[in-house]
Amino acid sequence: MKTGIIGGTGFYDPGFLEKERDLLVPTPYGDVVLKAGYYQNREVLFLPRHGEQHSVPPHLVNYRANIWALHEAGADFVLATAAVGSLNQEMRPGEIVLVDQFLDFTKSRPMTFYEGGDDGVLHVDLTHPYCPNLRRHIAEKAAELKIQVHEKGTYVCTEGPRFETAAEIRMFQMMGGDVVGMTSVPEVVLAREAGLCYATLALVTNYAAGISPTSLSHREVIEVMSRSQESLRNLIYGSLASLPETRSCACAGAAAELGTLGLKKND
Repeated sequence: MKTGIIGGTGFYDPGFLEKERDLLVPTPYGDVVLKAGYYQNREVLFLPRHGEQHSVPPHLVNYRANIWALHEAGADFVLATAAVGSLNQEMRPGEIVLVDQFLDFTKSRPMTFYEGGDDGVLHVDLTHPYCPNLRRHIAEKAAELKIQVHEKGTYVCTEGPRFETAAEIRMFQMMGGDVVGMTSVPEVVLAREAGLCYATLALVTNYAAGISPTSLSHREVIEVMSRSQESLRNLIYGSLASLPETRSCACAGAAAELGTLGLKKND
């Protein structure tokens, strides 16, 4: 079983991998370079979502190429990290949220591998978008490591790259949002289409606009990520080392149910 790790803001370094090497994966959406290696004898595929130097803004990330590449390279599980703002006073800066639902407020991102024609059309079930079994595994590991996590939360995904207005944040709160970020959608949707077990470890870096007493800045996000890296990394490494060797969730059968996505193999 191989595991993909998608490193979000502040999580770019694959230095924890042994026998690290570059793995070039061609996809219909462009080539992707993964960092392949091992962690405690488990095969790992590392991908910095925004590029190694954080040079790609959230609305321009090539989500389809990234998920396709992880699938083609053999990933079964995907652990994704994300920096988020909090809409919930109980979810404080420096704390980790294992999100279980999302609200999508993106505007212009390709959402599917299936765009009609020869690709067909599908309507993927996202009742539980983030793999419940994988989230449970991470929560159990957090308890074992004595790392405090929030075991569920609703992720509001905005288009970015700007931060949200105070009025938008009030609306998101009324709709039941707990944290806000710019990357989980369509990443989680595509992962389900590809039949991957996908979970997001969302690290709260600040309170959102209108809740925070100060103006928002990307520098603040990076600073909090830096201070909270140890807990996040320890949870990822611990979860990674103890992942099961088989999958029993519905994610594994999603691609087969959808029909053609094997994915559509490159000729």
